[in-house]
Amino acid sequence: MLKMVDVYSGSPRSFATQSGTDITMVKATQGTYYVNPYCDTDYQAAKKAGKMLGVYHYAGGGDPAVEANYFYKNTKNYIGEAVPALDWEDYQNPKFGKDSNWCREFVDKYHELSGVWPLIYTGQASLSEVGNCAKDCGLWVAWYATMNWNSWTLPTASFSVAPWPTYTIWQFTGGDMDRNVVNTTREGWQKLAKPNVDGRPVSQPVIAETKPRPEVKKWTDDLGDVWYSEKGTFVTGGAINLRYGARTSSKIIAQLPAGTEVKYDAYSRHDGYVWIRQPRSTGYGYLVCRAGNEPWGTFK
Repeated sequence: MLKMVDVYSGSPRSFATQSGTDITMVKATQGTYYVNPYCDTDYQAAKKAGKMLGVYHYAGGGDPAVEANYFYKNTKNYIGEAVPALDWEDYQNPKFGKDSNWCREFVDKYHELSGVWPLIYTGQASLSEVGNCAKDCGLWVAWYATMNWNSWTLPTASFSVAPWPTYTIWQFTGGDMDRNVVNTTREGWQKLAKPNVDGRPVSQPVIAETKPRPEVKKWTDDLGDVWYSEKGTFVTGGAINLRYGARTSSKIIAQLPAGTEVKYDAYSRHDGYVWIRQPRSTGYGYLVCRAGNEPWGTFK
């Protein structure tokens, strides 16, 4: 498999040219109101370093055809060289969980404009929302065995990607860096970038089928959110609110400045965020460590 790192404006610029990686995927646009100011900087640096390339659009939940046109207009010089992708998540996307045709309309319009089928990025739990794209578009799935896996060694895993037969990309870390493995060859990746080609993966993934690690406990809280036990330390990348609950509407305990080390004992991915739980003398505090496809700090 190939190794890929995905980057956005808040990433260290050095990530785009990361040693040992094969592909750099760069955030290009969001909605119809945002162009990543570092998109071409990272793109050209990665290209000069000999990386294969990709660019992605973060769905803003507006008119899907208009957003597809916005993505196309701002990245059309990359067509044929970079593999395009659509990022479908809850954060800053009012249509998430409410419109299962949104992505279908986006990819149809983008294909009409460019001749290329974009990949679809989403979390494993949200595959049903984008499943009607499976016959044309490859899958870029986010699934983390743990939030503090800071290595290119693949964790053991067993998860479904139905209705896709397999994934094209698996994002398996989301803490210190977004690490991904790509389920194709260099020639296969370059083919995905070319107009009027099939977006499906060309080989089967190699995933170790194992039982969950015995020390990992899983439970569902009173709000219906699934939590996983994990002890670690998160370092805030900017000011982040510590709250009494794992909701953006929960009361704020304090605002933690950049560089604060937070020891946590569990994490949960829901509502477009990854939350961690901090044990406190009077209970627990909760804070976001990741929003959408963008980390808000690093793990130690």
